[in-house]
Amino acid sequence: MKSKLYIMFISLASIILVTSNSNAVIRKCIICHQKPEIKKVLPTGEVISVYVDKDILRHSVHRRLKCQDCHTDVTVIPHKGIKIGRVHCERCHYKGSPYPVPKPDHIYKKYWNSIHGKKRRAGDPHAPWCQDCHGGHNVLPPSNPKSLVYKKNVPATCGKCHKKAYKEYKDSVHGVALLKKGIMDVPSCTDCHGKHAVYSPGKPYSSVNPQKVPETCIKCHANKAIMKRFDVSVDTATTYEDSFHGIALKFGELKAANCSSCHGVHNIRAPSDPLSTVNKKNLPKTCGKCHPGANENFAKGKVHLDIHSKSAGMVYYLANFFIFLTAGTMTVLFIHIFLDLYRRVKEKREGL
Repeated sequence: MKSKLYIMFISLASIILVTSNSNAVIRKCIICHQKPEIKKVLPTGEVISVYVDKDILRHSVHRRLKCQDCHTDVTVIPHKGIKIGRVHCERCHYKGSPYPVPKPDHIYKKYWNSIHGKKRRAGDPHAPWCQDCHGGHNVLPPSNPKSLVYKKNVPATCGKCHKKAYKEYKDSVHGVALLKKGIMDVPSCTDCHGKHAVYSPGKPYSSVNPQKVPETCIKCHANKAIMKRFDVSVDTATTYEDSFHGIALKFGELKAANCSSCHGVHNIRAPSDPLSTVNKKNLPKTCGKCHPGANENFAKGKVHLDIHSKSAGMVYYLANFFIFLTAGTMTVLFIHIFLDLYRRVKEKREGL
């Protein structure tokens, strides 16, 4: 009993000591870093702020860490004259780490193979690292509405670099639903492009590669529960796959129109919106990107036809006509072959 109490006492004392030590270190660092005007000049000449908000740090997921747990370059305080580099999150977040933290080994592999990771390895100073997306001293769980990677905040986080895309997305049907109406079922940047595995559209394994675009859009647009909420038909997904464009794309013709070719990428709007690329007035221009000379007749026909439904009009009857024609032709052909074989067998038996 005494030994158990002793162990408990030692453990509690260790926790208090670590916490106390951590707070003591933070108190030392914060003497300088709590000044809003404190800045650092990078070798490139760029001036950045190194101000730390105590309240923000106190509420972050790293609140129990000492400053030097992340800033390992800092060996003495004050650290004047010491070259301090960027924080490497992999120092703690790796498989086998002794720290009680998430160990997403596969995430780092995805990141370093992504377009962001490759640019970072190539020395691009603007390529994002972990803290550019997740935050530095303000790292919060993705489920926290104040987190930089909370779904509703993701567009603004990505928009720090991708300004044009962010501007277009904000006014799109997806952006308005998410950012203004707070509807969480609509796609944000990471739902289409991926989180850590963000690849160039030119890569065949990218979720926004022309051949993969329909598959990416179908994740939502073939979901009856989600589409019912927005009064959108799921038939648009299946009818595209059965269309000339969908079949051509499936067989590797990357120039064939996919969802984004017609509806846009970040600027997707409802067909009723005058600025929509699929608004009837704009269809000739949209179709004209692939079909030079497209005129108003392109806007008169139905889009996303379901050839199995009578709503497709003449196309439905023509499709069925050819089905019956093919079936009838094959039936007559097989009867002809059977009769010919029968005749040959009969002639052989009769010795003719």
